[in-house]
Amino acid sequence: MALELFNTLGGRVESLTPADGAVLRMYACGPTVYDYGHIGNFRTFIHVDVLRRYLKQTGIEVKHVMNITDVDDKIIRNAALLKMPIEDYTRKYEDAFFEDMAALGVERPEVLPRATENIEEMVALIERLAEKDIAYQAEDGSWYFRIARFADYGKLSKKDFEGIEDGARVDVDEYEKDAARDFALWKAVKPGEHAWETRLGPGRPGWHIECSAMATKFLGDGFDLHAGGEDLTFPHHENEIAQSESASGTAFARHWMHVRFLLVEGRKMSKSEGNFYTLRDLLLKGHRASAIRFLLMSVPYRHQLNFTFDGLIESTNAVERLRTFADRMRKGSFPEGLNEDLAAATAKALAGYDAALSNDLNTAEARAAIFDLVRAGNSAADAGTVKSGNAAEILKVLERFDGVFAVLVDRDAEITRAALDWAEKDGRMDEAAPELVATLSFSDADIDALVAERTHAKKTRNFARADAVRNELLAKGILLEDTKDGVRWKRK
Repeated sequence: MALELFNTLGGRVESLTPADGAVLRMYACGPTVYDYGHIGNFRTFIHVDVLRRYLKQTGIEVKHVMNITDVDDKIIRNAALLKMPIEDYTRKYEDAFFEDMAALGVERPEVLPRATENIEEMVALIERLAEKDIAYQAEDGSWYFRIARFADYGKLSKKDFEGIEDGARVDVDEYEKDAARDFALWKAVKPGEHAWETRLGPGRPGWHIECSAMATKFLGDGFDLHAGGEDLTFPHHENEIAQSESASGTAFARHWMHVRFLLVEGRKMSKSEGNFYTLRDLLLKGHRASAIRFLLMSVPYRHQLNFTFDGLIESTNAVERLRTFADRMRKGSFPEGLNEDLAAATAKALAGYDAALSNDLNTAEARAAIFDLVRAGNSAADAGTVKSGNAAEILKVLERFDGVFAVLVDRDAEITRAALDWAEKDGRMDEAAPELVATLSFSDADIDALVAERTHAKKTRNFARADAVRNELLAKGILLEDTKDGVRWKRK
């Protein structure tokens, strides 16, 4: 089923297909690696992951480029304060970013260029603009883009910039919100700053030039899709378009996807509000990476998500319900044959899932279709009417669902252990929830051994010991569920 996706540039939902009919070339703005990523960042990366996973699921090959911004004002300032090279400073946060992305089940893009490794490409692009008298050098040696020379400026953000004064400049990267004057392409070196010696003079790139240079280097002009958070629409993406199309004379990207902000407990997330959370903050509080992923994608990308801790608990329960259902279908003993009513419900769920995602990546409706199947499957299992053919088909649908949502495989304990290892190295173990530490001190093998002991105690009618084992496990945060197919356990 072809994917219909809202195009910010055209202001409408349009079919997203590879221009060459073979490989969809997409660029997504990546992290600025000056600190740990927060949940607002990861909401964007997760929805881009939903996009690339669904494209591949529909048979479209993807070439996904995501930049790593490893030089900017904050990086230079922070590295200088710590008296360390910027590459040493940024590598810590770059590594942490990819650890967090892996914890959240986000697939790694095919190409991951760093800004600092593509300075020559940026210099060459600025030189092309200078040859056309669209880039000019200021008295201090910095280079700027003449916005007045690009007639279509504002076509992405739909802002009106008529009457911009040529030569009126802005020189801020952190991070322009309403800047509508000539923007910096190359910043002349300042005392004590890291700089590159180039044909433009000593200095460093402005914020916008890196994405244009790296996107066209790896994808060519006129690639299929550019994605990012809604906060990047203006000025970052608007400036990318202006400098790229001025240099090439052709369209920069055919399709633009922007992911909405999130709120936290109904308020804009900020450190001053006390509601600013990195992924690692939440893991140390005892929340699961799978539940965080499931919550961040629960609302479609063009709608604002209100991230709440009640919602996170609901998401945890929803993931557990999915896993329990999949386990029930996988391990249950069902008679041969096919329950036609359940088969119809399974087919309806699959069709609903595909229809939802192909309609502008409606993750909420795709989830709803699968939970309809969970309800139908559990009701049939309770009634003893599930047949082996039904279980096999249901598992195929769940596998397809998980190819995009990626929450059914339980890696939560492994991820949380890794978070505790990081917290210990970073001196943050005092922030870890005590019950989290207690739970993870108990290995899976320890749990299995106690579950087996309890089962034996029940068989030999030693109910006092069986109850004692259950209570011991409960104190360690392990919940037991007795089913007709045996005992299941899970961590709180």
